[in-house]
Amino acid sequence: MNSRLAAVLIASALLCSCVSTPPRAPEPRREGAVPPGTASVPERFVSEPSAHDELDSLATWPAADGSTWLIASAKSTHRLAVYDADSGKRLREFGGKGEALGQFKRPNGLAVFGDYLFVAERDNHRVQVLRLPDFAPLGSFGEAQLRSPYGLWLNETAPGEIDAYVTDNFMYGAQFDQVPALNELDQRVRRYRLRFDEDGRMGSEYLGAFGDTSDAAALRIVESIAGDAAGDRLLIADEDLSRASTLREYTLAGRYTGRAVPPGSFSAQAEGVALWSCARGAGYWVAVDQLDPRTVFHVFERDSLRPVGSFRGEGTAHTDGIALHAAATHAFPYGALYAVDDDRAVTAFDLGDVARALHLQSDCLD
Repeated sequence: MNSRLAAVLIASALLCSCVSTPPRAPEPRREGAVPPGTASVPERFVSEPSAHDELDSLATWPAADGSTWLIASAKSTHRLAVYDADSGKRLREFGGKGEALGQFKRPNGLAVFGDYLFVAERDNHRVQVLRLPDFAPLGSFGEAQLRSPYGLWLNETAPGEIDAYVTDNFMYGAQFDQVPALNELDQRVRRYRLRFDEDGRMGSEYLGAFGDTSDAAALRIVESIAGDAAGDRLLIADEDLSRASTLREYTLAGRYTGRAVPPGSFSAQAEGVALWSCARGAGYWVAVDQLDPRTVFHVFERDSLRPVGSFRGEGTAHTDGIALHAAATHAFPYGALYAVDDDRAVTAFDLGDVARALHLQSDCLD
């Protein structure tokens, strides 16, 4: 691993169907009750919109020159878009439609670890690994098991060894809107062990799948996943509105703990989720409530999952993926929360602004 970087672990939230079949019907935009006391936090930037990309998932990467990249998956154009994370200026694109390494089909979830970028591809049924900053392809994994991969979370288990958790939202029916039977929902999250040698060569091992299969707590529609290695915790978003969308807690070994965020936390779909890790073990979870016309971001305590407040921007709407970058950048001394805006742009919130608006503990402003 590159010693100058801490692991930047971002999970993303995404939608899809299978390759060689018609796409799933567009999901309806859902109006809902904005929680009382929801704070207003203005965006620090909104990028120039791109109507054709269908932006979905986000990840950040600290470059060697001191700048920070914000990388977005562009599903419809089958590429990655790179933005300056301080200004929102679009810097470049990478990729194009295809099956070869360095090409993509419907890229969705993104995650960064050191100088490695992981890209879940819905329609290539794989996770591709590239080395930054030149996007050099190193390989891929998951082709033998993944059917409809969406979100990613990474955990370093030993030097040169990473466990990758991938949500697999395979669906049935002509419009791919039918949830599988309960006995198949134990495959909603797949786990892989990756090993990198000193030359950067990658090997992978499939460690199996998991997911609760009870009627009360099964993961029916999954996209976003994020983890907290220190707390032995995964939070997995279930978007199924017929049951009430929520975040469910699993251990890193894949056991459902029986805990979730409080009932009624989400009025629309629970989308992107990310851990805001602060000093002295403090921290929060930030999760998207995909309301229309403006997204609401809910904040929960790191360990108890107790809700501590909600906020929304002046325009950020219909958000899928988010990326939380807790390290200081040139423009954001306390870090930033980045969000997709209506599939066309990326926006940024200053984490200092969020902490002050919600009266969060000072450990997150150290």
